[in-house]
Amino acid sequence: MKVILSKDIANQGKQGDVVQVSDGYARNYLFPRSLAVAAVGGALKNLEIKNANEERRAVKLLQGAETAAAQLAEKTVTISVKAGENSRLYGRVTAADVAAAIEKDLSVKLDKRKVGLLEPIKSVGEYEVPIKLHRDVTVPITVAVVAQA
Repeated sequence: MKVILSKDIANQGKQGDVVQVSDGYARNYLFPRSLAVAAVGGALKNLEIKNANEERRAVKLLQGAETAAAQLAEKTVTISVKAGENSRLYGRVTAADVAAAIEKDLSVKLDKRKVGLLEPIKSVGEYEVPIKLHRDVTVPITVAVVAQA
């Protein structure tokens, strides 16, 4: 019997996969636990529509990420912070600070989780920071940390 999996099942497949299973396994295990539905006309059509909608959504997200990457490409963001002697900062510049500076200077709304800053910046200087806009789109941006006057 062909079924459409509603959840990931070990040794069978992932959610949304159409798999061939024995009739007893489907009737006695998968269906009562709502792990699968029978792969008949209406269910297959719904699966196709769902997959098509997901594909359109993914393409739209990728295009949005590429547009944002074009705006951010080879740009420099300046962050002014208090610094002491030897160019050490009194505080730290974090991913949230970088995201706020990008939004302020470049008018690109960005979540701090997309900023690939491994450790907070603790001294004055220029740093190359990767911005991960999509799993396929990462753009480097230069962050210049300067001491306040």
